[in-house]
Amino acid sequence: MRVLLALFMAIAFFATANAGEAPVFAIDGIAIRGYDSVAYHTENKPVPGSADYTFEYKGATWQFASAANRDKFAADPERYAPAYGGYCAYGMSKVYAVKTEPDAFKVHNGQLYMNYNTEVLATWKKDPEGYIVKADENVKEVLGE
Repeated sequence: MRVLLALFMAIAFFATANAGEAPVFAIDGIAIRGYDSVAYHTENKPVPGSADYTFEYKGATWQFASAANRDKFAADPERYAPAYGGYCAYGMSKVYAVKTEPDAFKVHNGQLYMNYNTEVLATWKKDPEGYIVKADENVKEVLGE
């Protein structure tokens, strides 16, 4: 496990900057790899979104599997958007903005948290409250929010 965490930190160090990151994890302007952030809450699984159902939020295009999910997000984006703009919750607790994978997620107390991969997610799940406190303290430094 220590090797995994050391590798994670090395990747985080070389792959991201500590400040000035975009407020949302997006590739080519598409938030969270095009997955439907509402579906994480309602279906408890990653569901690919569609370019047919989009919403602009915090400088990124969010895609949804249906018009109903798009409309839910549009009505309350703070409820459905992932914490830390979709960057890795564990990474944010370590003061890094790190990319995430769709299957490395947890809805915890109504909030969607995404992580770098499922191994990092397993580490995060051991103390979600502790990592959330640290990440909440770091998010302004990392993302300027």
